[in-house]
Amino acid sequence: MQIVDRTVASFHYTLTDDAGQVIDSSSGNEPLSYLHGVGNIVPGLEKELAGRMAGDTLQVVVQPEEGYGMPNPMLVQVVPRMAFQGVDQLEIGMAFQAQTPQGPMSVAITGIDGDQVTVDGNHPLAGKALHFAVEITDVREATVEECVHGHVHGAGGHHH
Repeated sequence: MQIVDRTVASFHYTLTDDAGQVIDSSSGNEPLSYLHGVGNIVPGLEKELAGRMAGDTLQVVVQPEEGYGMPNPMLVQVVPRMAFQGVDQLEIGMAFQAQTPQGPMSVAITGIDGDQVTVDGNHPLAGKALHFAVEITDVREATVEECVHGHVHGAGGHHH
């Protein structure tokens, strides 16, 4: 069976950056399963998996525009240190949930200069090419429930 819309594809992957450093991998874990055609994975990878079958292996490079996008400078802000009340020690790389007029947003500290803290709300992989090594392990028809809910359900169904 080929990967097409309304199929569930399962695959093992290793994700690396341009320098070959491993960012993420399913090695030693269960394969990643997703419902094809509904945007459950980055668009560039989903596009490359279309038409593939169980047993296929491939190398895919996803450019930022079809991955996590380009960094948005509007998502980088300098805020006062006092915005982090209750946190004794701030360090670059720390992640927080910020409350914005549009709702909660994940941010990471990218700079500290005295009482000024720079936070970045961009995805950590924004602006980066994503190098995937993929092995497709299974392709099956999605259930009606999975299609209605827009995501894969595990063994025994899914309870909302």
